[in-house]
Amino acid sequence: MNMQVEEAIRGRRTIGRVKQDPIDRRLIEKLLEAATWAPSHHNTQPWKFIVMTGEGRAKLGEGYARVALASLETGIGTALEDRLAKERSKAYRAPVVIGVVCSPSEDPRAVHAEELAAAQAAVQNLLLAAHANGLGAIWRSGEPMYHPLMKDTFGLDAEEQFVALIYVGYPDMQPLEAKRTSVSDKTVWLEG
Repeated sequence: MNMQVEEAIRGRRTIGRVKQDPIDRRLIEKLLEAATWAPSHHNTQPWKFIVMTGEGRAKLGEGYARVALASLETGIGTALEDRLAKERSKAYRAPVVIGVVCSPSEDPRAVHAEELAAAQAAVQNLLLAAHANGLGAIWRSGEPMYHPLMKDTFGLDAEEQFVALIYVGYPDMQPLEAKRTSVSDKTVWLEG
């Protein structure tokens, strides 16, 4: 599918329901390649991708379960197992889950906030590429993604952190109508 960039930006929507149909690895690699063209200050390219398909998603499920278990006050037996099974199932909501990690550069000029921004820009490129190639995607985050146990589950270094869990698949829903505040309400012009 060939799509103009402005059309892709305006047409992209969060797609939370996708089919479980497999996605060709070359197509996922195409999305990752697009992500790597995001800007980064001093060209540090501070991103890393963890692609999970099939039973590879079990690692994410285990991360969700570990985080939930740590947050539970009490619980034993069937109720606990049901809760942990529900947490593990979150990893299987799409045929492909891409963990996007900010892996900051050791360049002394690198500013942490800019490294995070670059990794998040890579996420936007990935989302636009998914849309342009007929795929649906949702950028998931939330407390479990930032929890030290999730980081530990994936063996991330001390300075690394997830910035997104992108669930990707062929859409199984109609995109919702988008609403945006007028750009004039969000813009200040300073002119001479």
